[in-house]
Amino acid sequence: MRHVLCIDLKSFFASCECVERGLDPFTTPLVVANKKQGNGAITLAVSPFLKSQGVPGRTRLYQIPKEISYQIVPPRMKLYIQKSKEVISIYLDFIDIVDLHIYSIDECFLDVTSYLKYYHKSDIELAQEILKTIEEKTGLTATCGISHNPLLAKLAMDLEAKKYKNGIAKWTEKDIQEKLWKVHPLSKVWGIGTRLEKRLQNLGIDTMKDLALANENVLIQKFGVIGKELWEHANGIDRTIISELSHEAKEKSLGHSQVLMKNYYNEDALLIIREMVEVLTRRLRTLNEETARIGLGISYSKEVGGGFHHCMTLPASTDHVSQIYDICQSLFERFYEISMPIRRISISFSRLSPKLGQQLNLFESFESQEKEDKIYATLDEIQERYGKNSILKTSSLLPNSTARARNQTIGGHHE
Repeated sequence: MRHVLCIDLKSFFASCECVERGLDPFTTPLVVANKKQGNGAITLAVSPFLKSQGVPGRTRLYQIPKEISYQIVPPRMKLYIQKSKEVISIYLDFIDIVDLHIYSIDECFLDVTSYLKYYHKSDIELAQEILKTIEEKTGLTATCGISHNPLLAKLAMDLEAKKYKNGIAKWTEKDIQEKLWKVHPLSKVWGIGTRLEKRLQNLGIDTMKDLALANENVLIQKFGVIGKELWEHANGIDRTIISELSHEAKEKSLGHSQVLMKNYYNEDALLIIREMVEVLTRRLRTLNEETARIGLGISYSKEVGGGFHHCMTLPASTDHVSQIYDICQSLFERFYEISMPIRRISISFSRLSPKLGQQLNLFESFESQEKEDKIYATLDEIQERYGKNSILKTSSLLPNSTARARNQTIGGHHE
């Protein structure tokens, strides 16, 4: 059995600002936000003290109760990156880099399985030592979830660790039914956003127990690969090995990213994602390869900061636009914070393998896959001969599409 830690730095941006000013984050009412945007500015973070007063980490200034006084400081991303590096260097004092997965600027997974005998400590004791070292060397406070896989470690951290004085919670197999299954609403669980929660509720699924006991095949029919992952997560199943994530980063992969010239939201962002998927799948077809792992990254504008990057592993390799876009759309809907301004989108394909022939997918008929293959083969041929802007989808003519302009800058037409 493995021993995985998920460590999160409490109210990271706000705590960094407090520490730099010699203030105690747990007694200081501090908000990180761009004051130039006025009372409608979105807070990047609030101090642990304000959170204890009921102020959420992400809100607008005018939504903070008027009876609460606080100071506003502008965001300093260079400071946060530097502090994050300091914390990561502490992790690397305890474990090797292959057993570390940096999930975000303030959150990491550590597989400490191979180190417990070396340190003569239990996983809880080692977690206590790491958290103590972080506080002593950086002034930052962290919480930690522990379990035998990254999913349960993350859930233990998100749902329980903050309740304890030492900031540590450990979940075992028995906690799946005793704790995870009782979680309500579903959107409290990592990876389930409000839109996905509503779709599940429409199926009569209101709790994690409902999800765990649901028919796996029905979930796959309704949600595709996401449905299988939802069912597995509700049952505490996660086969991820941290060291394999490090190895995977070195494997052959394809990637595409766009810096957007204005803020994009919701459906307009999905339009760009669709166009980017089509660009990357064309490259797959040119290489005669398929992918078994899709990654989607979203960066918000500098004014608010943040974003996310998540991956989905497929049960079978594919180069199909519709399948890959559905996965990207699901990742977007699960993790995008509604109304946040998007300025950069990135998509990656990894676990590439040669296309060996038509393979029937669980979620689509052979006929629909064959039809899509023929359509895109024809499109590839036309664009190769006459230029990428020679034939376009109707959606590429929409005002927020970037396809035509991008095609012109990357050799989109032939002389």
